[in-house]
Amino acid sequence: MSAVGTLRGDMPQQVRSLYRQLLRQGSQFSAYNFREYAKRRTRDAFHDNKSIDDPRQIQELVQKGLKELQVMKRQTVIGQFYQLDRLVVEGGISGKDHGGEGQVMRQKEQGYD
Repeated sequence: MSAVGTLRGDMPQQVRSLYRQLLRQGSQFSAYNFREYAKRRTRDAFHDNKSIDDPRQIQELVQKGLKELQVMKRQTVIGQFYQLDRLVVEGGISGKDHGGEGQVMRQKEQGYD
């Protein structure tokens, strides 16, 4: 088997691995808006480039994706230093009543004790 054949067989696995790494790293952002943006940008970029067949162009895109992954890793570490309050759309622990199916979910007022 030629080197090109080996590269061609390995490339889809590299691309899938990069996709999973980018999504996983994007979910590490502490801020809701950054998390959602990272997921949306990753999905859109891979969806837009799924029809590319040129191995050289694919390799360039993989290299660009790896650079983006490194940027995301740095940004998630920096973002963890600055914890913000959770947004209402995030749900979670911070003072919410979760209604059953079809019921209204309301936020409790936060008072000073």
